[in-house]
Amino acid sequence: MNIASVILIVLGLILFEVVSSIDNAIVNAEVLSTMKEKARRWFLRWGIFFAVFVVRGLLPWLIVYAVMPSLGPLGALTATFSGDPLVIEAIEQSAPLLLMGGGVFLFFLFLHWLFVEEKQYGLWGEKFFHHHGVWFHAIASISLLCIIYAALQKNPFLAFSAVIGSTAFFIMNGFKQNAEHTEKNLLKSELSDVSKLIYLEVLDVAFSIDGVLGAFAFTLAVPLILVGNGIGAFVVRELTIRNIKRIEEYLYLKNGAMYSILCLSGIMIADGFGVHIPEWISPVITFIVIGYFFHKSKLALR
Repeated sequence: MNIASVILIVLGLILFEVVSSIDNAIVNAEVLSTMKEKARRWFLRWGIFFAVFVVRGLLPWLIVYAVMPSLGPLGALTATFSGDPLVIEAIEQSAPLLLMGGGVFLFFLFLHWLFVEEKQYGLWGEKFFHHHGVWFHAIASISLLCIIYAALQKNPFLAFSAVIGSTAFFIMNGFKQNAEHTEKNLLKSELSDVSKLIYLEVLDVAFSIDGVLGAFAFTLAVPLILVGNGIGAFVVRELTIRNIKRIEEYLYLKNGAMYSILCLSGIMIADGFGVHIPEWISPVITFIVIGYFFHKSKLALR
């Protein structure tokens, strides 16, 4: 991996993390507005440490280690930088399982947004799909059936990984829906600032899953994911306190994030099936897709 590839991957990770975390920043800003100044300062000072080093640092490492336990803890951290033939072989054997599970998770995330979630209609067809949201579970189930059938032809564990990805999505989606309900209660309640801080930190873990799994479409190198997602998380925290209202005016950034997720999910699933995709594809697609919707948002502002 040359220096140009590293820079491109890190920049792509930063952009993807920032745009995919806009919802998280908005929720943070709304809840923080109900808290005292001391609690806000604590969240913005120590919360960034938790968000960057604990969540976006430990989570990708744990995922790689869980999928490839033969690498060991240190090997899981430095996996793609190692020249050891045994490490390379372990990555080649286990990486498809990680990519397949993550790809299915992200694909379901996109489908849920397309069919179910409220949105600004940025492309032709979005209104149609949204008005037929009842078909979400049917489309998701049929898609999973097709993926599992194809995966069984290659490796039963690959099919099992796809099931894990879909299961993880429905668990996290249920948690997020409950979080939205909790947020409304928090804004009206007299709960202590400590309770609200705990809520925000737990919510950050839930919202970070999308960004961490999407990061594996860019690279399997945990140090690069830590750097890219960490910087992105820091930028999101800055947006939370400085200019979140301005960001909300860019109506189609969420659309850009979700279409990026669709592309990344396709890359991960294809990679899981053994299709080799150059490492520069993911960041370039992310820049193009998000750039298009950013431009579209600016035109809407005018």
